[in-house]
Amino acid sequence: IVTWGDPAYGGGSFEAHERFRTVQYVQATHRAFAAILGDGRVIAKGNAGYGGDSSRVQDRLRNVQQLVSTLRAFAAILENGSVVTWGHDEYGGD
Repeated sequence: IVTWGDPAYGGGSFEAHERFRTVQYVQATHRAFAAILGDGRVIAKGNAGYGGDSSRVQDRLRNVQQLVSTLRAFAAILENGSVVTWGHDEYGGD
């Protein structure tokens, strides 16, 4: 992944380039994005209030099959059919 733009919203960060490997799919909110990696993990980048910080649920983001988003939150659908959400709670996050 190559990013550009405001780093507060997930753009232009060398750290992101090193962490995003074997990206299979990218989904975005208004000010963040998340990617499913080749091993089924998810990594997020951008404004925390828009889902750019998945650290509270990171341990549950394994075997992710699909990502969906709202304006300020993400939902990951896992291989077993369960759903993990993060981002702003009024927009569907945790």
